[in-house]
Parts: sequence; C-alpha cells; structure tokens
Amino acid sequence: MSSEPTYKLIYFDARGRAEHIRYIFAYAGMKYIDERIPDELWPELKDSMPYGQLPVLEIDGKQVAQSHAVGRYLAKKFNLTGKTDYDAMQCDMHIDSLEDLKQYINIYRVEEDPERKQAKKMELLEHTIPYYMNKFDELVTKNGGNIVPDVTTWADFVFVTALESYELIFGPYALNKYPGLRALQKKINSIPAIADWLARRPFTEF
Repeated sequence: MSSEPTYKLIYFDARGRAEHIRYIFAYAGMKYIDERIPDELWPELKDSMPYGQLPVLEIDGKQVAQSHAVGRYLAKKFNLTGKTDYDAMQCDMHIDSLEDLKQYINIYRVEEDPERKQAKKMELLEHTIPYYMNKFDELVTKNGGNIVPDVTTWADFVFVTALESYELIFGPYALNKYPGLRALQKKINSIPAIADWLARRPFTEF
C-alpha cells in the first residue's frame, strides 16, 4: 500500500501566489511543510529553484514550479476540479481570465512615470476592472455561489485569495459593488477547515 508523498511548499513569508495552495492543503486536511524564505536569503537560493521563482512545491524532494500547475495537480489529487472534465476546464478558463485581470493590475502597480500611472489607474477603475469583475460577479451568482456550478473547486480558492489582495490594493470597500464575489469570499472562508487555517496562519502584510 502506497503512502502519501511528503509535501514542502516553498514561498516567501507572504500570502501572494502561494495562498490558494495553502487553502487546498487546509481543505484536504493534508500535512505539509510551509517553508517561508526570508527576503534576504532569496538571492542565494534563487538559482536552485526551477525557473528562478516561487512558489515551488517539493513532492518527495522533487521540485515543481508555477503556482497554477501546482494548484491544478493538487486539485486533481484532492478532488477539487469539479464533477466532470468540463468542470475542470471551467476552472482553468476562469482562473486564466482572473490572471489576465491581475496582469493589468500589476502593469499599473509597477508603472513609475506618474502621468502614465494615473492614466493606467483611470483605465483600470473605469473600464478594465468593471469589465472583468462584473463578469465574475454574474458568474458566481448564476452558479449558486461558486465559480463552477454548485461545487467547491480550487477555482474558488484562487478567486478568494485574489479578492483578499484586491481589497488590500483598492480598499476594504472595493467589493461592495460585487455582492456575488463578496458572498463567495464569505462562503469559502466559512468552511471549517479554511476558517481554521485563517485563524492560525502567520500574519503577513500581503
């Protein structure tokens, strides 16, 4: 009889791009090593990581990079991809669409020229964010409070952890226009295993 592999999640001392992976482990009740790399040690460790970036998941010592590749692997293992292959595809489609929005936001955040930064901010707030967020909000409302109809999937975790970051960037009332997404956030974070993780996870700024 085969035993469960040993998991080590390697990331910075932050939620960021690793938090939905931690949600998956929490939901599945799976033990893992949550290794948090101090910023000052990252330069000397970077070259030892696939593609020189984090998060990385070690599975019995074998390293896997890319947060969504890791999330998708664990979701399949712990039955978080929905009930059908079509559900799994829906997870991927909506996660990729969310990633598009995150890229637009990141372009704004790293812009250094004040005039261009202000222009990007106005474009985001008036057009790009409402376009995506309204679609996501309608999707969740239509699908019974989840990304995929009436079933908890890893896509819910990706969205809820992204919404937490969204509120940090745009303020605590940023989700008031999107009651479906706010309800999704409350629903997922109220799952006992997730609520337990939220109560005991290390405090970080982002």
